[in-house]
Amino acid sequence: LSCIRDPNPCIFFEPKMLYRAAVDQVPIGDYQLNLSEAEVCVEGKDLTIVSWGTQVHRAMKAAQMAKEKLGVEAEIIDLQTILPWDVKTVEASVKKTGRLIVTHEAPLTGGFAGEIASTIQDKCFYNLEAPIKRVCGYDSPFPLIYEKFYLPDELKIFEAIKETVQA
Repeated sequence: LSCIRDPNPCIFFEPKMLYRAAVDQVPIGDYQLNLSEAEVCVEGKDLTIVSWGTQVHRAMKAAQMAKEKLGVEAEIIDLQTILPWDVKTVEASVKKTGRLIVTHEAPLTGGFAGEIASTIQDKCFYNLEAPIKRVCGYDSPFPLIYEKFYLPDELKIFEAIKETVQA
């Protein structure tokens, strides 16, 4: 409803995969999300993971694995909108944790994670304790049958968490 009621042009992408894969509580009545406002899904102190769409659920699974196996508490941020995106929420989180992982399904080259990494590098340079890590799709076309191997899963994100906290 936020896109419908917004006076500006708005494109809403809804991953079909979430129709049956994700279960969450939603209000019964009419409600709107604030466009360009990120949601901190899980509070953490050791690193920040930024994502949107289906990758948020994969990031949450990876963060749970990291907590159980490494004792690492990751802060998970769902951007919800990518243009404009909520720079202030991500910036505040990275200043708190000192580390950032950005994950999305698009290829690494030309993906929006590069924009996020560049902006946060500019704004949080002196707060970063490790290089910003991007966990994205491969830079090659793929047939649908190999989507499972192409898309970053919770294991790839977990490996990025290990690399980031050990840096």
